[in-house]
Amino acid sequence: MLRPFHVAFPVYDLKSTRHFYETVLGCSVGRTALTWIDFNFFGHQITAHQAEPQTTVPTNGVDGHKVPVSHWGVILTPAEWHTLADRLRQAQVEFLIEPYQRFAGEVGEQFTLFITDPSGNALEFKAFAHDESIFAPGESA
Repeated sequence: MLRPFHVAFPVYDLKSTRHFYETVLGCSVGRTALTWIDFNFFGHQITAHQAEPQTTVPTNGVDGHKVPVSHWGVILTPAEWHTLADRLRQAQVEFLIEPYQRFAGEVGEQFTLFITDPSGNALEFKAFAHDESIFAPGESA
């Protein structure tokens, strides 16, 4: 059985962070303190820690898009991914990279989208056409 991962990340406003993760993404809230909040992020534990704002976000070119180098997220089933993409559109969340199908016809074929939380942390949600491609070797352009 795959064990949940844990990620801690900086945020600048806990109130807007809680609203985003709890209301927009549908994450339940776990333990909280004055300077941090735990969330159940699709079965994984993430912790938002109050921190000072950062000014630069390095990017890397992937499939014609400027992908934030520092990002994290979750791999969903295609049905879950489409449901989340629709939910984000309905909530009028601004996409950093609009939902689209990447690497069509290649080993790593996937649906992907990027958003940022209220503190500018980049999140990627993806779904592979074939789960066996998640860790398949190969190179993409």
